[in-house]
Amino acid sequence: MHRPADGPLRHPARERVDPFVLGALLARHGWRRRGGEAGRYGRWTPPDGTGTSLLVPESPAFPDSADLLAEALTALERSPVPSARDVLVSLRTPSDEVRWRREVAEPAAPAAAWTAQERLRAGARAMLLAGALAAHGHAGHHGARRRRQAETALDPLLVGPAPGGRELTVFLPVGTPGPAGPDAIGGRRVATALLRALQATRDATDYQRATGRTEAFDAAPEAGVCRELTEAITALVRGSQGIRVTLDWAPAVPPPQGFAARPEPVEFSPGDLPALRAAGARYVRDEPSVPVRLTGTVVRMRREAPGGTGVVRLRVLAGADVAQVRVALDEDDYRIAGHAHLVGLPLRVSGRLESRGGFRRLTGASDVVPVHVDEAERDRLLKSLHVASFEETRDD
Repeated sequence: MHRPADGPLRHPARERVDPFVLGALLARHGWRRRGGEAGRYGRWTPPDGTGTSLLVPESPAFPDSADLLAEALTALERSPVPSARDVLVSLRTPSDEVRWRREVAEPAAPAAAWTAQERLRAGARAMLLAGALAAHGHAGHHGARRRRQAETALDPLLVGPAPGGRELTVFLPVGTPGPAGPDAIGGRRVATALLRALQATRDATDYQRATGRTEAFDAAPEAGVCRELTEAITALVRGSQGIRVTLDWAPAVPPPQGFAARPEPVEFSPGDLPALRAAGARYVRDEPSVPVRLTGTVVRMRREAPGGTGVVRLRVLAGADVAQVRVALDEDDYRIAGHAHLVGLPLRVSGRLESRGGFRRLTGASDVVPVHVDEAERDRLLKSLHVASFEETRDD
């Protein structure tokens, strides 16, 4: 995730600003409308009631609309009010906004404040990553699967400041398509998947706390609930009095179909932690291993003695949605892997991706064969493997 630059934030070109969107963003961030000529413009004051007020036209048809907009945006640029920056960010890039509030005591020292900020940012990123994983596919435990696509989907996000480690806002650009191709995950998809999963987690937790039964969590992965999400919630709640997650849709874009125009905040408290921890552990335990036939390049080899079995690490090229896997091979297959590595050829191998290792380990390896590629592709693979190493005795 990326944080907006600390320097001055320039407003967008005034001709691109919709007065309705500007008014909606001001209201969202606590600015109050106090008078103004009905049907022509409104006067908006900062949340604390002090500082420069803004005159915002109600319609572009108002004769002085362009001038008033330019003056309002310039005033926002110069405003010391923290929410002014958030309004400008959303105007520049139409974004859904996710806000976290973590109920913690005011830090007594700068080091404590920094620790609280980093904890809030790390927990928020983990929660967004769980949302991106859910947008790509449902599973009780994703492990290393689909992580590359999910992390790429978080690259365009903008992160606001987190003073005191109590509040944080993340902007998910609605118009950002994410990585190209059929696996693209845009900001709106992350937002909707995360909201649906949070609501399902809240419902399942309430059901378990009220009845002592766990079947609501058993069905919840279909709504995007997963171990990664329960861990992110647990990390944020632990050491606090609770958290609140609020999502607001970009006012310049219609709300997604099937969702409320103003979704209710989702809250979690320390009393929810036992249910969340139990659900996460069950998701890891119950997620089945996956049969695959994958193709990968050898990046590391290790065995305890010159002969016998060994462990090979493969960088996955196709056949599984993970970045790397470790494979235990018998002596003959290990020798095949070594020859393939020396001549720059990928390997094709069948087996099962094991859930308990986070889908990073392939067991029951069989049908190990080199994959022949053309000369240009072979040279490219050799160059990409310049950091690969043979490690006969060192732990992987």
